[in-house]
Amino acid sequence: MNNNMMLPIREKVGYAMGDVASNFYWRVLDLFLLIFYTDVFGISAAAVGTMMLVTRLIDAFSDPIMGALADRTRTRWGQFRPYLLWGAIPLAAAGVLTFTVPDLDQNGKLVWAYGTYIFLMLAYTFINVPYGALMGIMTSDTQQRTQLTSFRFIGAFSGGTLVAWCTPELVALLGQGNDTRGWQLTMMVYGVITSLLFITTFFSARERIQVPSQQHSSTWTDIQDLLHNKPWLILFSLALIIMLTISLRGSSGTFYLKYYVGREDLIGLFGMVYMLSLATGAAITPLLCRFIDKRRLLMVLMSAVTLFSVLFYFIPKDNLLLIFSLQCLIGLCLGPKSPLVFSMYADTADFGEWKNGRRATAMVFSAAAFSQKLGGALAGATIGWGLASLGYTPNQVQNDASEQGILLLMSLLPGLFALISVVIIHFYSLSEQRLEHIQQDLQQRRETLS
Repeated sequence: MNNNMMLPIREKVGYAMGDVASNFYWRVLDLFLLIFYTDVFGISAAAVGTMMLVTRLIDAFSDPIMGALADRTRTRWGQFRPYLLWGAIPLAAAGVLTFTVPDLDQNGKLVWAYGTYIFLMLAYTFINVPYGALMGIMTSDTQQRTQLTSFRFIGAFSGGTLVAWCTPELVALLGQGNDTRGWQLTMMVYGVITSLLFITTFFSARERIQVPSQQHSSTWTDIQDLLHNKPWLILFSLALIIMLTISLRGSSGTFYLKYYVGREDLIGLFGMVYMLSLATGAAITPLLCRFIDKRRLLMVLMSAVTLFSVLFYFIPKDNLLLIFSLQCLIGLCLGPKSPLVFSMYADTADFGEWKNGRRATAMVFSAAAFSQKLGGALAGATIGWGLASLGYTPNQVQNDASEQGILLLMSLLPGLFALISVVIIHFYSLSEQRLEHIQQDLQQRRETLS
């Protein structure tokens, strides 16, 4: 196949359906898991913070293992596509079990929470690492990759919008006053939907870039290649820091509306508006890339996130218009981040092949997922431990220290991490001109070997 071809719209949309599916889980975890565990499941904020760190660290280390497995998979359906079929049912089952509240004492509940959440994250890794890596072998054209990742994250944020808006309503509708039953049934519905969406992606996407025929490398060699891939190392650090920014704001947003603003009824609308602004930002990314290169664009956007996050701290809690407006602006700035960074990951896979003569696309993306999950783990632990230390009490009016902590988690702390990300981006070295040279060189090598 021509690996530089213009991808048809149907293939881009079909690929995007996979991230719509993924966000029925990722966005539920990002927006609702912390408050589900404290306010519905019934375990303390401190215990949740520790659990989030421990379980996500375990899961994060599974990503490179999954990447190595996927890179060495060869089937008649391709290298990465089969996992979209093999992983759908385990992921659906894990989602239901995680949001099931067992009739156990506190210790028993903690064991259940640890076990089911680890199962859910491992199931998510099993399907999502190959899905993310699939983009890296659908095309080698850097602009097509940017467009493909834009479609992907429009799908992601569209799925996230549905989750943010529908989940509280669906839990109430299906539970009929019983939140524990409502959450369990909601995840059953999401499991059916995501399975169908992953099947759609399986039949839509095509794998065009093949592993070099002479390549015989070990997992340890793949890891060593990554550790000597400077552009990838910079993106690894960047993804961790930006995920801290996003996860802190996402997970604390429900606490912010419920306890600081005092408008629990607006949680769904707040999340939906934020997701729509993220989707809009992702949609305009290809247009922005026509006028400014990826590295400089990221620096500008994360600088704006820093400014807007600081301003968020000073908004009066009764000024809903300003709260929603600034949230939209932050979403618009963060929306392009995912298409840009994941397109850049694919570029670093090309750089690794150009430098070492070996290609390990899934390892590149799985180790990137490791970075994101580590960022999410640190954010979850920060929120849980922070709330516990400030005297957070579920379903009660919060004291002044707890309210102030929730506000900081929503504003100044994410702003600090956004500022750090600007510094990190400065060191990324794969310019558009250098990538063009690398692509031409790789194409000549492949033609020589064919």
